Amino acid sequence: MKLILLFGPQAVGKMTVGQELEKRTELKLFHNHMTIELLQPFFGFSEEMWRLCSMMREEIFEAFSKSDQYGMIFTFMWAFNKQEDWKWVEKVTNIFESNGAEVYFVELESDLEVRLKRNTTSNRLQHKPSKRNVEDSERRLLASLEKLRLNSVEGEIVRENYIKINNTKMSPEEVAEKMINRFQL
Repeated sequence: MKLILLFGPQAVGKMTVGQELEKRTELKLFHNHMTIELLQPFFGFSEEMWRLCSMMREEIFEAFSKSDQYGMIFTFMWAFNKQEDWKWVEKVTNIFESNGAEVYFVELESDLEVRLKRNTTSNRLQHKPSKRNVEDSERRLLASLEKLRLNSVEGEIVRENYIKINNTKMSPEEVAEKMINRFQL
């Protein structure tokens, strides 16, 4: 069993890279908006929505980590300046590792102007209805720059199975290929 934790800021290409990786491997993609889009229409972006998202994800992780599947790709935003995000990553990692899985950390980073363009792609808007109000989505993306640090600093993640990829000028196919080669997926 393998868990690929694919993280980075909004519109960096996590889901699109995950889709490409899913096509090329036996890994199943679980992008974070799968739970968000289910709950957001009922609860908005409220504390209750995030509580339920977290609960659902943990239940899915528990069940999946005990299955005979090859593995999962999970995409999310990791706020490195928020201790609760570090604890959550540790919790998810422990769920999988306690069931014998290998966990791989893949961090994506990209220039802001590229992320703003990616924020409006048809693939993103098709799979993430809550992003279809592009003005609001862009406003939230820019506002996060003031409060959240969504990429790590060198040496912050000390895991053997870790790679940081600047995908500003890379296609999703190239990023997926780099991950496949690095981790022999």
